[in-house]
Amino acid sequence: MEPSAATPIQPMLAKAITEVPEPDSVPGGLSYEPKWDGFRGIVYFDGSNVEIGSRGSKMLTRYFPELAAAFLRLLPEPCVLDGEIVLRRGNPGAEHLDWEALSQRIHPAASRVNKLAEETPAIFIAFDLLAHGSDSLLQTPFGERRAALEALAGSLGDPIHLTRSTTDVELARRWLVDFEGAGLDGVVAKPLTAGYAPGKRLMLKTKHHRTADVVVLGYRIHKSGSGVGSLLLGLYNDDGELSNVGGASAFSDARRLELIDELAPLVLRDDDGAIVKGETDRSRFSGSKDVSYVRLRPERVAEVRYDQMEGARFRHTVQFFRWRPDRAARSCTFEQLERPIAYDLNRVLV
Repeated sequence: MEPSAATPIQPMLAKAITEVPEPDSVPGGLSYEPKWDGFRGIVYFDGSNVEIGSRGSKMLTRYFPELAAAFLRLLPEPCVLDGEIVLRRGNPGAEHLDWEALSQRIHPAASRVNKLAEETPAIFIAFDLLAHGSDSLLQTPFGERRAALEALAGSLGDPIHLTRSTTDVELARRWLVDFEGAGLDGVVAKPLTAGYAPGKRLMLKTKHHRTADVVVLGYRIHKSGSGVGSLLLGLYNDDGELSNVGGASAFSDARRLELIDELAPLVLRDDDGAIVKGETDRSRFSGSKDVSYVRLRPERVAEVRYDQMEGARFRHTVQFFRWRPDRAARSCTFEQLERPIAYDLNRVLV
C-alpha cells in the first residue's frame, strides 16, 4: 500500500552499535550517512497538500509552516520523503544544530509558532524516498531509493537538503569525529539491498559516548510507587555552585529497591525528621507530571555514560555506570567534560 497522510507510516529505526561497521558485515554492503539530531519527519505531498508526520505518526505540519510552504513550492511532483527537521544557529563559519531552539517550536499557540518560524526557520534533511508519484518504493532496495531521491530532491535548494552519503567506511569514520562539532549525533549505516521496514531496527547507528563523574543530588520515586525511578545529577560550575545537569534512569526492579537503601543515609530531613523535597524546573514537556524529588546531601559520586551536551545539560538521559567512592563531590566540575571541536554546519550540508 502506498504510504500517505491518511495512512501514515512508521519510520524505519536504527539499532545502536559501538563502532561504524565494515561494509561487508551486511550482505549486499552498506551506505553511510551522518546522523542528524532533530525531529524525524515524513513528508506526504500529494501534489496539492502537504502533511509532515512524526516518528509517532503525530502530524507536525502546524509547528513548521515555513517547511510546509517550501514543500508546496519546491517539490516537483507527488512523493513521500523521510528525513529530519533540524534548526541551524550561529555565525557564518561556525553554524551548528540547535536542539533547544528546535524544541521551542512545539508550542500550542499558533502566533508563537509563526513568530519562531520567521525568527528561526527550520530546514529539512532528506535521506530516503518512500513513494514517487503513485508508486510505493517500500520494497525497493535502498541503493535504488537513494538514486531516485537524488534525482528528485538533489537540487531543490534551501530549506530542503539532501543528506551526505558514502560507501567509504573510512570517510564515514571521519564524519563521526568531524561532524560532531556541528552538532550532529553520529553515523547511520543502511543496508544497500534492503527495502524500507517500517518500525523495524534494520539500520545501524554509531553515536558518541563518553563518561563523566557527577554528584547525585536526589532521586525521584518510580512511577510504580516503589523504588528509585531516576537519579538527579549535578556538576560544580566555575563559581562553585552545584548545577543540575540531567538524570539517569532505566534501573531494574531489584536495583530500584536497592538504591533506596543505598541512598537512605544521604536523604535530607528537616528538624522534625520529615524528608526534604525539591522540584526541578517545569518545562512545556512536563505537563502535569510530578517534578518533585527527594533531596540528598551532595556527597555521593557516580560515573555515568553520556553522548553529548546541550548547553550546560546532558542532551539525553544518561546511563548509570558505577559509583566512584574514590572521588570527592567537589571535584566533579564541568571541566572534565569532553566537548567536540567546532565544525561549521555549512560544510556538512550539501
